[in-house]
Amino acid sequence: MIRQVGDDFVKRYRLRYNLEALERVKKEIGERAYSRLKALLEYRLTGKDFDRSPIDVKIALAFSAGSDSTASLKILSWVGFEVVPVTVKLPQMGERVLEKARKAGAVFVEVPNYLEVITAQIEKGAPICGQCHSMVMKAVEDHARSRGIKMVASGDLLSSGLISIYKKGDLVVLNFPAFLALDKAELIGVIGGGYKLSFGCPLLWELFRRAPSTKRLSIQRVLRETRARALTPEMAAELIVDILSR
Repeated sequence: MIRQVGDDFVKRYRLRYNLEALERVKKEIGERAYSRLKALLEYRLTGKDFDRSPIDVKIALAFSAGSDSTASLKILSWVGFEVVPVTVKLPQMGERVLEKARKAGAVFVEVPNYLEVITAQIEKGAPICGQCHSMVMKAVEDHARSRGIKMVASGDLLSSGLISIYKKGDLVVLNFPAFLALDKAELIGVIGGGYKLSFGCPLLWELFRRAPSTKRLSIQRVLRETRARALTPEMAAELIVDILSR
């Protein structure tokens, strides 16, 4: 389902650093989860196969039905975790996205006052992605706590090193694609290919319309992911053109 990183220096460096992060949360996640995640990292580094039989460890996954979270769901399930996809129902989500989430068996949760908070940011011409991400992850974390789930995963591609997996209060947060140094092309391959690249959502595009200067922040995000080898230069160019066209 996923391949080894070979001689890619940047990815090998990220994976070794992520091993250090995993050691820091060994006590919090327990031996079964620790051993399985360590074996997965070593598989990425060396190709050494490992036991992928189901283990009784639940992970709540922030599930948007996009390529990153869909691939994360498939890989975590393949590895043997019991994954609970949690979709935070947002006003900008269309029926097609919601149907994908339903088919994946997602649990739906909501964020009180989400639209009011984001609209206020847009009216000020202020960035919204960080605020949106924080609100979404809080909703997923709250749901995990209500179910007694101790690990929460995201489809973040960029958060490597000590923030690829870390303790947050009574939870452990796993930024899964970043933890495995997976790139966008690999994730698209996991879900079957044929994915149309696009940046942002209708609310972000409305911010771009009102405050065009905020496009630079999105472009900077694309460039950071490119430097981390999460995007190819060709993908980055396609996303930047998409941002500029909004």
